[in-house]
Amino acid sequence: MDGKKYAILVAEDHKILREGLKALLSEDPEFSVVCEAEDGRVAVKQAEAFCPDLVLMDLSMPKTGGLVAIREIKRSNPGIKIVVLTVHDDEEYVQTALEAGADGYVLKDADRVELLGAIRHVLNGKRYLSPGISAKIIEGYLSGGQKLKTGTAWDDLTQREREILKLIAEGYQNKKIADYLCVSLKTVEKHRSNLMGKLDLHNAAELTAYALKKGLVVR
Repeated sequence: MDGKKYAILVAEDHKILREGLKALLSEDPEFSVVCEAEDGRVAVKQAEAFCPDLVLMDLSMPKTGGLVAIREIKRSNPGIKIVVLTVHDDEEYVQTALEAGADGYVLKDADRVELLGAIRHVLNGKRYLSPGISAKIIEGYLSGGQKLKTGTAWDDLTQREREILKLIAEGYQNKKIADYLCVSLKTVEKHRSNLMGKLDLHNAAELTAYALKKGLVVR
């Protein structure tokens, strides 16, 4: 590191874990936690307001999820580094997070030394993937980021459709979703219809089960 004190945004929906991460990072003289977020939408707003050097991002968060937040943060300010901290170790999550713009991917069973090392690695302009991630994923990523999976219906969903799927799974009705996203009710209904068509699902219960399977929500 070059002696600079790096500003960090901690985005994690579980308060006790968020507080623990803030305490851990604040103990290091190289890091300063300048803001926090309990969901993806707040993370995007905080990143825009504070422009931190790095965002420590959970993937499974309420309302706007981590993957959507990563894309929006990188679109607005590609210079912000993002390290994912998650329980998800399967290749679909890793690949999607890297494609969204994540610079590092750390599993939540990592210890203090690994997490701080990963953050330093990324702040130094390098990439980091947890040792717990399979060699297949790492090899595919390092060889040029080739697709590690064949195309699925999930891959065909737009960013907005994934966001609406998450809100449906969290129990929001169409009107509430429209109000939250600041769009018309007709727009939400159209997205919902597209979701059901692309996924070959037929009601809210099936959409919710699919969202749970994909880790968009945690029950």
